[in-house]
Amino acid sequence: MRRGWRTMRLLPRQLDSSGRAPEHAPVLVLASASPRRQQLLAWLGVPYHVLPAEVDERSLPGEAAADLVLRLARAKAAAVTVRRPADWVLAADTIVELDGAMLGKPADAGDAARMLARLAGREHRVATGFALVRPGGAVHSAELVLTQVRFRPLDARAIERYVASREGDDKAGAYAVQGLGAGLIESIDGSFTNVIGLPLVEVGRALEEAGLLAR
Repeated sequence: MRRGWRTMRLLPRQLDSSGRAPEHAPVLVLASASPRRQQLLAWLGVPYHVLPAEVDERSLPGEAAADLVLRLARAKAAAVTVRRPADWVLAADTIVELDGAMLGKPADAGDAARMLARLAGREHRVATGFALVRPGGAVHSAELVLTQVRFRPLDARAIERYVASREGDDKAGAYAVQGLGAGLIESIDGSFTNVIGLPLVEVGRALEEAGLLAR
């Protein structure tokens, strides 16, 4: 479901004591309708607006997962920059990869069950690419973050119960690590927030370097 942009309260910037006219505080726009990414970004304490990007998220022939998520992150940021050229824009894309095959959002309950059966008892990789774009459209930073996730063995009943919860309906790989899906996971090697959809350490560092986040 597409959402219009939502505004969060912006914090005022300190006035310049040099006597020059005060500058407007920089505005950050999150190019995502995902409530999970919105919550994660809010955890960093940075004020932001929301303006979802509309791009074709299909992979190109022969495109690797790492290349796909970085390309889509840049494309989403560029699409929103056209509409908000005076603002900073942050965009991200996440995919689950198993044995070189990309697992996106399930098409239906049967597709979700098949994905979970493939992931059961095995290790897979979660790839998130994010891009932070300056006012005017120049890319300030673009980064790929990878996390290894191992599922516990799952029988047909466990898969059926989880699919019935519908928690994974709109999630890459058909599961959510921050919800009931946590019970499916045996171990995580790397960024936990990356599996949710936004690697906070790396994103926070990029925002800090851009002067958008005080540390």
